[in-house]
Amino acid sequence: MKIKQVLSALEQFAPLPLQESWDNAGLQLGLTEAEVSGALLCLDVNEAIVDEAIRKGCNLIVSHHPLLFRGLKQISGADDVQRCVIKAIKHDVVVVSMHTNMDNAKNGVNWKIAERMGLKDCRFFAKKEVDGVEAGSGVIGDLPEPMAASDFIQMVKERFQVACAQCNELLERPIGKVAICGGAGDFLLDDAIRQGADAFITGEMHYHVYFGHEQQLQICVIGHYQSEQYTSEIFRDIIQRECPGVRTELAETATNPIRYI
Repeated sequence: MKIKQVLSALEQFAPLPLQESWDNAGLQLGLTEAEVSGALLCLDVNEAIVDEAIRKGCNLIVSHHPLLFRGLKQISGADDVQRCVIKAIKHDVVVVSMHTNMDNAKNGVNWKIAERMGLKDCRFFAKKEVDGVEAGSGVIGDLPEPMAASDFIQMVKERFQVACAQCNELLERPIGKVAICGGAGDFLLDDAIRQGADAFITGEMHYHVYFGHEQQLQICVIGHYQSEQYTSEIFRDIIQRECPGVRTELAETATNPIRYI
């Protein structure tokens, strides 16, 4: 099977028009007419990821965050992105990224987060339609049973392997309805409130956005990487379903640049 067939399957699931205007999802570099020797699935692309793909015999990397956000004015190996480009081209490795199109897609990133939390009756909030396709930047759903805020936060920490979470003061009523936005999601906080959410889960938020929501809803910020770390499983499921026979490898390289000391 050719790489372009895998790319087509991914884009059928999360069409490129769903991406935000500032994004650069889709094919990053490489020739898609090549036969797939294996697909390495990851959140970020760095040199260690390219090395892992080469070591495992994978000529395709599928990432969530794009390798190329901005145009390169030179390719001299002066930074990590340039070195990745040089190494990938040298070893005939194709890089494909499914970013905000996968964030906004039905059963995409936020649905995976909801799945990890065991939410039911999930639906988009801040819903939009793009070229006739239903999409949305966030997902809202219900816990199987209401939980006390302290128990809810502990559950989230365990499900996402988080050592600590950034929260506002503990909500004094049970949490039942939960709104989610993976990555940097504070732009959806007001929408979550309007939807009647008891809690809002995201990866990162600006400091001043925490103010003024005491006892309105529970904010729980778990880290950008941590919130999106299971996105590779979505890629794996799409490829295994639509491109049977293509070998998929979940990356073993941890790419989170943040250290908790």
